Amino acid sequence: MTPSDSPHPARRSRSPVRFAAALGAATLLFGAGVAASLDANAAAPPAPTGWTQTFLDDFNGGGLGGDWRVSEGTSYPGGPANFGTGEVEVSSRDNVTVSGGIMSITARGQGLGPWTAARIETNRQDFRPPPGGKLRVEGSLRLPEAPNGQSAGYWPAFWMLGGPYRGNWWNWPGIGEFDIMEQVNGANRVWSTVHCGTSPGGPCNEKSGVGNGGPGGCQGTACTKGFHRYTIDWSAADNSATFYLDGRQTWRVQRGANIDAGTWDQAFGSHGFFLILNIAMGGEMPANTLGPLNGATTGGGHLDADYVAAYTGPANAPPPPVGPPGGGPTPTPTQTPPTCGPLISQGRPATSSAIEGDLVAGNAFDGNPATRWSSAWSDPQWIQVDLGAVQAVSRVKLDWEAAYGSGYTIQASTNGTTWTTAFEESFGDGGTDDLKVTATARFIRLNGTTRGTGYGYSLWEFQVFGGCGGTPGPTPTNGPTPTGTPSGGGNRDAYSPIEAESSDGRSGLTLETCADTGGGQDLATGANGDWALFRGVTFGTTAARQFTARVASGAGGGVSGLVEVRLDSASGPPIGSFAIADSGGWQTWRTVPANISAVTGTHDVYLTFTSGQPADYVSVNWISFGH
Repeated sequence: MTPSDSPHPARRSRSPVRFAAALGAATLLFGAGVAASLDANAAAPPAPTGWTQTFLDDFNGGGLGGDWRVSEGTSYPGGPANFGTGEVEVSSRDNVTVSGGIMSITARGQGLGPWTAARIETNRQDFRPPPGGKLRVEGSLRLPEAPNGQSAGYWPAFWMLGGPYRGNWWNWPGIGEFDIMEQVNGANRVWSTVHCGTSPGGPCNEKSGVGNGGPGGCQGTACTKGFHRYTIDWSAADNSATFYLDGRQTWRVQRGANIDAGTWDQAFGSHGFFLILNIAMGGEMPANTLGPLNGATTGGGHLDADYVAAYTGPANAPPPPVGPPGGGPTPTPTQTPPTCGPLISQGRPATSSAIEGDLVAGNAFDGNPATRWSSAWSDPQWIQVDLGAVQAVSRVKLDWEAAYGSGYTIQASTNGTTWTTAFEESFGDGGTDDLKVTATARFIRLNGTTRGTGYGYSLWEFQVFGGCGGTPGPTPTNGPTPTGTPSGGGNRDAYSPIEAESSDGRSGLTLETCADTGGGQDLATGANGDWALFRGVTFGTTAARQFTARVASGAGGGVSGLVEVRLDSASGPPIGSFAIADSGGWQTWRTVPANISAVTGTHDVYLTFTSGQPADYVSVNWISFGH
């Protein structure tokens, strides 16, 4: 077994990448007298109300303190080459500086290399929540952007890795990993991900992991232009991990919800973790998201840390406050919606993606605050209303139940098939969202891309208001309401679930009754060389960058394969893919995301299936795309 075939901390690989062995690494410890873990200066935050500070480095000393080590070279001693991720830099203490209360890691090199940067880690490896309580880990960081924006291949991260990894180096991902922040190529996007289980595939979809797919970034100032707070609250009370950016929830995982109990307990149930800050250059995540290193990439980009802190608290310790560190620029407030337009959605026909139990879409439009709509426990999900006729829209009001949307768009359509985005939210925090939405439409849809909890999306009420001016909208007509999933033949919305059985052509696949939420049929017996065609998928003018599929596998004996997306030809180059192995059974369904190359316009979409062996390895219920 070669390093590239073995488990290792690969943080977001989309496909196995093989590399030659490179330099070994020596771990360098710094003198303990330089900076104690509870040093503070004026910029260091006090312990939040309800929390007790257990670690703080505000980098106010003369160098990197004794709480940290630098892992030098290109691997851990005896561990996978290139730190198991395909990154090409040499990690060196020479790339770490501390000055003016800021710790900086700087990438140095040009083009395809050679490159140097650094990976620093806490000596402590006992970070975990107290029994029945919570652990918070937070960093105030400014993310790297190379001079002139030539940042292709930059991959900074702030993350936590299970302590048992030290000295073994081959037990990833079973020992667990929390990626509090990952960023690629200087983009104003932040990924948060959990890794666990086995690799490749396994219950946590390795090496992709269980994450939010990087739906958005920093508000007020870009992540590369100012300091922002990146936070995880890990709770032993409800066995969950919640991720925040400037106090706005961006992702949440929970034992028994989106990670099964046995896998969670192995990865996060008993051992401690250590903290890591690093810049990787090249490797699997840039190559499979926003682009690899190229000849134009320039050195000089730096990851800056103002402080790194840890706190413990009881089960009811409050979430972090909303806003950037130090009272800097605050996110731009949402515009106040007009209140002059009439309510035009109540009682109108409504449809949605898969639902939980009998909590149907119509409950969100019945005017009864005691009834609700609730979706399946996966991303993406959608709910839409037919207003009966094309008319002006000025306002949308969402009253969330506890299961809310952290990332979503409000979409408008005149015909139920072609949609435009009228409003986008990347950091929703639940409660009531009263939104200024300007559109002319017959259909209004909420398209949820990132759940705020481990459950689904749930709304007490979804209200749409007409234009101002005192004139009622056109008289509605009670024609049929499109569902957003055409039965075939084109005009498909990329951002709504496309049922697999509606394919316009297929080879090697068979139809079977589906036991997943929503019933219907699925495409089964997917094996090497098979394909399915979906004609006329409309992506619009805003590029799609994510693909999601609802899949199941009962393949045993280590059988696995790729689900690939190709445009306009079954033999064209894949724009994205993910690996799938045994999910626990042919009707044990899970939602798997993958990043894709940017796509706009309208295309015929081919799902193709590639494996190094001939056995069936996947069934598909539906597919969808996201921005």
